[in-house]
Amino acid sequence: MKPIEPLLTVASPPHVHCGRTFKGMTLETILALMPAAIMAVWHFGLPAARVMLLSCAVAVLTEAVCWKAIKRRSAVDDGTAVLIGLFYAFLLPASAPWWLVVSGAAASIILGKMIFGGNGGNPLGAALVGWTTCRISWGTFMDPYTTMLDSPLRAPLHELHYFGLQAVSDISATNMLLGEQIGGLGAAQSGAILLGGLYLLSRRIIRPEIPVAFIGGIALAALVFQLTGDGTNASATFHLIGGGTLFGAFFLATDPAPSPVLPVPMIAYGLMGGILTMLIRQYGMYPDAVPFALLLAQLATPLLERIAPKPFGTGRVKA
Repeated sequence: MKPIEPLLTVASPPHVHCGRTFKGMTLETILALMPAAIMAVWHFGLPAARVMLLSCAVAVLTEAVCWKAIKRRSAVDDGTAVLIGLFYAFLLPASAPWWLVVSGAAASIILGKMIFGGNGGNPLGAALVGWTTCRISWGTFMDPYTTMLDSPLRAPLHELHYFGLQAVSDISATNMLLGEQIGGLGAAQSGAILLGGLYLLSRRIIRPEIPVAFIGGIALAALVFQLTGDGTNASATFHLIGGGTLFGAFFLATDPAPSPVLPVPMIAYGLMGGILTMLIRQYGMYPDAVPFALLLAQLATPLLERIAPKPFGTGRVKA
């Protein structure tokens, strides 16, 4: 007698797999950063390559030591340590001393990732934690404007912050897009970062809600400041292609662990990050405020994720 086939087969998810892996997505993100890395070396030379290579090497070594210390199987081959090291290097000036690169890369892995158990557990961006630790501790060495005074390139956001709109009136948007500005090593390569971000969107590695909302928040706040000011506030375009705005929008803000997962919270998170960036640039002491603004937005992620649709049938029944 032919055995009866089961009507229902129960198996653990995922039931449909697209073939994409976490390691593959990480490698594609690193690939998207390569144009900016090449442009950074083009503008700043071997010091830029030194910072990036040292940061990535220290991040990988630190994570391997951490896995060994907690006696768990190492997951360093998933590429996230390299990505975190590259993120941190992109926020540094090319003039950063070796000890600053080592300290920040190690702090990014230990305080930003491994202390929470590894991938997926960190409530804040790992590279942002390392950068903030060093920015508060050694602010002078972290400031590109004060450590790269001998560079022929301009520092648009710093000049706007300290000397006003007239000081940057001769800086063209084309030069800024080509990365001809002093700022974070790779974050300031606005055109190359934009290409990398569009690549991630086309490959569906990231969703468009967060970067679009972040860019929209900056543009909206910049427009408000420009319309209500006395003619001393820069345009939205200037703020969007100046400093690490696009790097924050496409790469730092879209970190999957500390960012929301539902559409409405994602939009609120992006808008909050963009508006906070402009508020700090306008009233704070940090000309390029993207890392601080994103940290504050990530702290609000648990609250933003409470904005969710109610399950069907949970409404009150009218008498």
